Amino acid sequence: MRDVIIVGGGPAGLNAALILGRCRRNVLLCDAGHPRNAVTPRSWGVFTRDGTPPLELRAQAEADLARYPTVERREAEITRAERRDDGFSVLLADGTRETTRKLILATGLHQALPSVEGFEDYWGHGVHSCPYCDGYENRDRPLVVYAHGQAAKGMALELTVWSDDVTLCTDAHPTDLSEHDRKRLGRHGVRIVETPIRRLEGDGRQPQRIRFTDGSALPCHAVFLMPMPCDPSDLITQLGCDLTHKGVVPTGEYETTNVPGLFVAGDASRRVQFAVVAAAEGAMAAFAANTELLREDVA
Repeated sequence: MRDVIIVGGGPAGLNAALILGRCRRNVLLCDAGHPRNAVTPRSWGVFTRDGTPPLELRAQAEADLARYPTVERREAEITRAERRDDGFSVLLADGTRETTRKLILATGLHQALPSVEGFEDYWGHGVHSCPYCDGYENRDRPLVVYAHGQAAKGMALELTVWSDDVTLCTDAHPTDLSEHDRKRLGRHGVRIVETPIRRLEGDGRQPQRIRFTDGSALPCHAVFLMPMPCDPSDLITQLGCDLTHKGVVPTGEYETTNVPGLFVAGDASRRVQFAVVAAAEGAMAAFAANTELLREDVA
């Protein structure tokens, strides 16, 4: 039986494995090889590694793990997980079964995109979900906020940090904007367009304009999407984790969950979705798992 199995080889999973390797724990890290940021050219806001390509960060992290003999890294998908009296049992896609005392899910999330023509084509290259990650590179350019409902006002105002040319496009979805909200957005230079969107157009490398169904067009260098509901890993629902209305796990101080012995770190938990924060959450989950193991072993 393993001390800890980690599912997911992104920043959270890799950093959890690193900390646990340094604790000399018997660790299995399984990663299916489908990172959420695969289309992202660079990772920004990472201390000492600002602007490093995600695959380069991953390669360095995997090289770091190689010095710890108790950590096994396996390219494999875990398809099922269940709680047992002494820990957890997981089933790999190849039929292999592994058992573990503690389980860390660092599975990330599947990013849902609006069904607007062109959004998928430019995802990661002009269509973004996080202005903190990609706002600076698009500063002082025409920016579009694709949002509606409660998220619209806040996200549109947030983008004014990076540009004074911001347009809120609701794509004809209903909004909760009051007259006061509309005046406030106007005072800060945010235009509101509620016409349905036909498609996002560009040169194949970067968006250039939003085309509306009435034939009109809006210059656009980047589109920032409002936070959208994301699909959690099937493992999270199989194990009976609580979920918020956004589809993420409401974790405790050290990434604990409502399931004893189970930790969730990274984008699948409740905090901001930055690579550097995911790595920190992985470290906290590893600390908590090691603490629980130590407590059990010296009882």
